[in-house]
Amino acid sequence: MTTTPLRMPSVAPTFGRVRLRAFQERDVAMLRDMSTDPYVPTIGTLPADADEADALAFIERQRQRLTTRTGYSFCIADATTDAALGNAGLHLTQIATGRATAGYSVAPKNRGSGIAGQGLTALTRFGWTLPELHRIELYIEPWNIASQRTAEAAGYAREGLLRSHQEIAGRRVDMLVYAAIRADGPDIGATRG
Repeated sequence: MTTTPLRMPSVAPTFGRVRLRAFQERDVAMLRDMSTDPYVPTIGTLPADADEADALAFIERQRQRLTTRTGYSFCIADATTDAALGNAGLHLTQIATGRATAGYSVAPKNRGSGIAGQGLTALTRFGWTLPELHRIELYIEPWNIASQRTAEAAGYAREGLLRSHQEIAGRRVDMLVYAAIRADGPDIGATRG
């Protein structure tokens, strides 16, 4: 078993108007904006109404994902100005089985212009550079139509409903599962004979 920390890619993953890069201290304002969304703090480690110290602690937790080999956490940034717009993560706790889970969110002031879909597409393309990865999953609450559209725009297929799948904000919730499959992998739907 290897214990070498993961490293950020030497070339930033890009798609459309965004690029994925490591979080930096200058991203605090975007993180504080993102923390004002009532849903974001319930699904991650960024606290509600984060102050500067909270945002800096969040950045440090994202960096630790590389050290602990639990995944990659990227700042979604404008490809031209490098301004922070949101975050996207690839969680690798199940990489030994060929699977990963993706997550994404965009700061409220940056929503509605396709940033999430572009960030998820860049993240997925980066995921396929990991030779052991064959499937990337997303879990989306059924009410979150915008996130479902984002997943579909990035090439993910809806596979089903997982009832009472996890706890969010103190209550059990259903989750839709979406997945993307490595294009050069086996045809999962093929009939074997």
